[in-house]
Formats: sequence, C-alpha cells, structure tokens
Amino acid sequence: MIIDLSLIGLYLLFVLGVGWLGWKRAKTRDDYAVAGRRLAPLMFTGTMATTVLGGAATTGSMGLGYQYGISGVWLATSLGMGLICLSLFLVTPLLKFNLYTVTQVLALRYRPRVRFLGATIMMVYDLMVAVTSVIAIGTIIEALLGIPFIYAIWAGGGVVVIYVFLGGMWSLTMTDIFQFIMMTIGLLFILMPASIIHAGGWQNMRAVLPDGYFSLTNIGLPNIITYFLIYCLGMFIGQDIWQRVFTARSAGVARWGGFAAGVYCIVWGAMGAIIGMSCRVFLPDLSNPDTVFMAAVQAVLPVGLRGIVIAASLAALMSTASACMMATSTLFVYDIYASLFGKQKCSIKTDRCATVVFGIIILILASLIGDVITALTVAYNILVGVLLVPLIGAICWKRSSTTGAISAMVFSAVIIIYFMSRYGLQANSATYYGLLVNLATFVAVSLLWPDLRTPTAITEKIIRFFRYVRKS
Repeated sequence: MIIDLSLIGLYLLFVLGVGWLGWKRAKTRDDYAVAGRRLAPLMFTGTMATTVLGGAATTGSMGLGYQYGISGVWLATSLGMGLICLSLFLVTPLLKFNLYTVTQVLALRYRPRVRFLGATIMMVYDLMVAVTSVIAIGTIIEALLGIPFIYAIWAGGGVVVIYVFLGGMWSLTMTDIFQFIMMTIGLLFILMPASIIHAGGWQNMRAVLPDGYFSLTNIGLPNIITYFLIYCLGMFIGQDIWQRVFTARSAGVARWGGFAAGVYCIVWGAMGAIIGMSCRVFLPDLSNPDTVFMAAVQAVLPVGLRGIVIAASLAALMSTASACMMATSTLFVYDIYASLFGKQKCSIKTDRCATVVFGIIILILASLIGDVITALTVAYNILVGVLLVPLIGAICWKRSSTTGAISAMVFSAVIIIYFMSRYGLQANSATYYGLLVNLATFVAVSLLWPDLRTPTAITEKIIRFFRYVRKS
C-alpha cells in the first residue's frame, strides 16, 4: 500500500509542478484561455480526448457495464460520435471567427441579453460536468485512503483547482498529454486485460453472465436514444469542447485531431463496459456500481501496478474536471463580467480569481450531489434542451430572432426542471419534451416577433459558412 500511495503522490506532485510551469508560461489572456492558439496534432488529440473522458465516461461506463454488460459502451460512444461529427463538419467555420466562448456566436446574431442568458446556461452545464469528475475523484480517494467522502472530494478536487488557477489552459494542455499516455497504459493495457483474466477469460464470462450482457441493446433503446440526444448533441455546443477546438494551430489539426479523439472515446467506452462485466463475475454483489473501478483494481492488480492504474484513472478524471472548471470561469469572465464592467476591467488576474471561485463552488456541489450519472444527465439535459436550438438557429436560420431565442430558453428550462422534479433527475422525458418545446417556441416566436434590424455582415458570413459545410 505504501508503494501505491507513493506512486499516486508522485503523480499529484507532478501535476502541481506542471501547474507551476503553466504559471510561468501563461503571460497573456490568450495564453491562459486558449493556450496561445498553437497546439500541434499530438497534443491537441491528447487534450481533446482527456477532456471528454471524465467521470461518466470512465467510472460511469464501468458502472453501466456492471449493470447491463457490453451495452454500457453507448454512453462513451455517443460522446465520441458527437466529437467526430463536430470535428468533420464544424471546426473549420468555427476557427475562422477567432472566438473564446460558444455564446459569442449568440452575440453575433442576437442582442446582448441572449449572450448573457446563454452564458449562464452554459456555465451551469460546465459546472455540473466538472462536478461529475470531482465526484469520481472523491470516490477513488475515499476507497484508497479510507477517509470520509467529503474530505476525499476536497483533497482531490483541491489539486485540480490549484493547477488550473496557476497556468490555465497551458497547465491543462501540458498535463493532458502525460495524462493521456498514463490512462491509455493504465486502463486499456493493464486493468482491462487483468480483469478479463481474473474473471476466468472471455469464455468463462460468456458462461457465467446472462446472455443480455453480450447484447448491445440490453441497456434499452430509450436509454441509447437519450444518450445520443444529450451527449452526442452536447458535443456540438459544449464550451469545454469548443475551448479546446480554439487551441488548435490550424483547422486541419482541429479536424483530424478531434476525429482521432472521437474514435479513442468509443474504444474507451468498450474498455469500461468490459471491465464492468468482468467485475460482475468475481464481485457480483457490489451495492454501488460507481465503485466498480476501485473494486476491480483492488481485486486483480498487485502492489505497484495498482498505484499506476489508480493514478491513470485520476489523470482521466482530473483532465475533464479541469477543462470544465476552466470553461466555466472563461464564460463568466468573457461573457458576463466583461458585459457588466467592460473589457478594460478584465485581466489575467480576473481570469485566475474566477477560476478559484468556481473551483470552490464545484467542490461544494460535488459534496452535496454524490452521483456521477445523475449529475452528468442534469448537465446535458440543461445544455441540449435549452441552448441547442437557439445556437443552431443563430448559425443557419435567417428568421431567428432575439425574442424567439430568449422565449425558447426560458420555456424549455421550465419544462426540463418540471419533468426532472416530477419523474427524477434521470428522466428521459425531460430531454424529449425540453427539446420539443425549445424548437416549437423558437420557431413560432421568431416568426411572430422578428428582429427589426437586418442581419449583420458577421451573421451573413456565419450563414454562408454553414451552407458551405452542408453542401460539402
């Protein structure tokens, strides 16, 4: 145990050291927010993959594999497919606008208050995704050290807050490439094969587990559809994803690096489901599926390898937590604080202060919620159900209006909150009805109350770019 703890401790010290290097390198706001927009292909692919593969895609996929078998792959697959589609069809026009946030697109088409409202909604999404990863980090540290869950959350999450505060996006990208290598070796090449062997091999798993565990639809078609509705579509409009796109040094790097990261996400989902299935064979009575990872590590790996794999899992979780923490603070500073107090009041000190404040908020929420899949579902329900239609409308529909966008956001938010409060936070109906109300309200109100001003030149450029993308 001492060896394992020492390896994990070294990893955490390394992360903090990289944060200090990021402090030295992040001299401008561009450096802090988008790493100077100059990431090369390998670093871009690694940082994009580690951003997506957080608490839900790692411990969540393993938990779903434990409950449903190989069909647990669909959660990470929906994330990967969304990333692939975004990379192939949208990154080229996005990079031409030299943006920092998703909601700056809203500002190009609508009046300023829509950007303000959109940024608030996007912040809620990124907060909740960061919460899922911090919860997962706490679960691992709790099992490792035997300390109360809340203390584990603040210990692990506190490290994330520190290194994001120090170097911003430079800290994230420098740690991500190392974390990408660690998580690939630790989980794909060590834990998954070891779990299958400990379960008696694939043939024994076939004999012991129910037939449904080897069906891709065992998790249920409604759940699969919901995953694609909220997670796949969420990739198109998530600030944490767009902010990573903005770090690429060229459109080619963003396109093919993002494509490779999406394929990697699908492989990662299969890995998580298989580990969960294996664990079901030799640990059939786990009360909490979210604890599958630590249970598998403790059951199948020797001292030394155990520490490497745990550090690898922390790497995956910390990458997503840091990305979403960074996205939240960037949205606040660029879209809300700057709107209220003016751009001249913003500096790199403002960015760092916002990171600390939202980091503490994320730690508090993680302490209160404690459920990975629930937190992620709430985040994506809000993001997709409230913001998807107005954002796509800003890009590709000339008749979209400010009144239509605001009405759609407000009404769909009310509907989503209602269905989640009535039928549970993971209710599929919240997603379906939220999207339906979002679309119907946006179209109807935009036609009834159009904007009196004509589209700006920037808006016309957006429309032309999107038409070009659709034709190609």
